[in-house]
Amino acid sequence: MDFPLETVRRKFPALDLIDKGRRRIYLDNPAGTQVPQAVADAVARCLLTTNANLGGYFETTVAAQKVVDDAHAAMADFLGAASAEEIIIGANMTTLTYHVSRTLGRRFKPGDEIIVTRMDHEGNVSPWLQLAEDLDLVVRFLPFDETSWQVEETALSALLTDKTKLVALNYASNLTGSINRVKALTALAKQAGALVYVDAVQFAPHGLIDVQELGCDFLVCSAYKFFGPHMGILWGRRDVIDALNPYKCRCSSNGLPERFELGTPQIELMAGLTAAVDYFADLGAAAGESGSRRRKIAKAFEVSIAHENPLALRLIEGLSDIEGLTIRGITDPKRVSERVPTVSFTVDGIVPETIVRQLNAENIFLWSGHNYAWEIVHQLGIPAEQGVVRIGIAHYNSAAEIDETLESVHRVVAMLRQQRS
Repeated sequence: MDFPLETVRRKFPALDLIDKGRRRIYLDNPAGTQVPQAVADAVARCLLTTNANLGGYFETTVAAQKVVDDAHAAMADFLGAASAEEIIIGANMTTLTYHVSRTLGRRFKPGDEIIVTRMDHEGNVSPWLQLAEDLDLVVRFLPFDETSWQVEETALSALLTDKTKLVALNYASNLTGSINRVKALTALAKQAGALVYVDAVQFAPHGLIDVQELGCDFLVCSAYKFFGPHMGILWGRRDVIDALNPYKCRCSSNGLPERFELGTPQIELMAGLTAAVDYFADLGAAAGESGSRRRKIAKAFEVSIAHENPLALRLIEGLSDIEGLTIRGITDPKRVSERVPTVSFTVDGIVPETIVRQLNAENIFLWSGHNYAWEIVHQLGIPAEQGVVRIGIAHYNSAAEIDETLESVHRVVAMLRQQRS
């Protein structure tokens, strides 16, 4: 079926906003997507009708517990988890990673080794570096290949030893857009006896995740990157997390996942999280899938990918026409399935922020900078204080928006060059 773009766009009120007569073009999606009306409604409904803490016997507290349970069940379906007890919900990906890293640190000893990649968001690097500093662990950096733009299995194999206790890697880059072969990389790490911690924040809005098939031990993502509220979700393999002793209050529950979820939960945001997952399921149903929620979610990604990939290729082709512009990522049309539709570039002699400021003034929303891809810009020799121009597509974007953005980039680059001459 054709992607129902207009139907999808009508579900997102923010797409209709006008500023001083200018429409908005949201291409800042790698930093956070807009939300459908159903997500906002769910948050408001929870605050107005089920606003209570957990653990009591009156109506609102019982209803609030159902909101919490529903959110865990929804994310189990979204990630392909074996049980809702494997789903840990918290403030954001970085906070969850710091929490889990400290918990895992109780199992490590001086001289143990951790592998982190030069492709990851800093939220999956700094927690492990600082843990290593605290515990006298050895950190090994895994570079990405600047031809394939992916982490290669041979490079990982060269770093693995019998002392490797954990490999932290990402599913897709928030700067280059490249998708790693997580299943193959995980298999290598597991053969060496290491735990595998996967950052799927940038992949989750653009592809179906199956944690059981991947074989990793932990996987983390952020709801606000896939049309939900600001919160993070971590999946942990049951046998792994059941053996962990996290930092927590002495009198709080030892059950799963409660012992990893510190303090009072963000109950209203959990209501929005369920609504975000159900948004995908509704899209899958509209595309003809009548099976389980998981199958509907899978169908939603199938039709979304078929819409997003041509937009990404349209953007890449249009940018490639600009002399002196370098796209930092996969550009081969035959490899479009190996990237998410996040496209970053630099232009010779022009500071990225100057381009972005001009486009922002035209109400085209996108970002410049390193975007916390700290290791990537250093490996590529890009000044960290400048970074790149980043354009990120979501499935509510249109071909017309891409064309208008390309016209603006061409015009702005030409103008800035003329000002320099």
